[in-house]
Amino acid sequence: MIFYPGERIALFIDGANLYSAARGLGFDIDYKRLLEMFRAKGRLIRAFYYTALIDDQEYSPIRPLIDWLDYNGYTMVTKPTKEFTDSMGRRRIKGNMDIELAIDMLEMAQHIDHAVLFSGDGDFRRLVEAVQRRGVRVSVVSTLRSSPPMASDDLRRQADSFVELQELGPSISRHHHQQRDDSSRVRDEIAETV
Repeated sequence: MIFYPGERIALFIDGANLYSAARGLGFDIDYKRLLEMFRAKGRLIRAFYYTALIDDQEYSPIRPLIDWLDYNGYTMVTKPTKEFTDSMGRRRIKGNMDIELAIDMLEMAQHIDHAVLFSGDGDFRRLVEAVQRRGVRVSVVSTLRSSPPMASDDLRRQADSFVELQELGPSISRHHHQQRDDSSRVRDEIAETV
């Protein structure tokens, strides 16, 4: 992925897709490190994060992440999930954010030089093509190394560059040993005050 000095960059993160890809590769994303990495590469205009939320849940396990992202430099785009019954009579939940992501990327195209799409969803191929016609370079970040691969071949071909998520792993993954060290330090501080 090539960046030019002063280049205006926007990130478009399909939250569910990135989570699945990183999980398939065996690591967790450190969103603070991810933001810092792209801020160092150019002028980061926006970092959009898209996710659907289950409305009727008293507590959502994703809520703390959403709140943290919202307060730490990300533009959150959320909507409630929809519940339906499939043809087999099973209860299903649907929360597709593709339209929201597509509209935002098209609207931002006039304000940026480089769009970085964190998704391997082949449905975005036409979006990437439309944004490229407006003079914006598009990089796609996903993985072929998970099982099954998360990146559509059509999307990879359309993008100006494809970045294997696993290669970014050392730069953007959460360091579990640091978290343990921090929690150990907190426990030690609490023990000292007692």
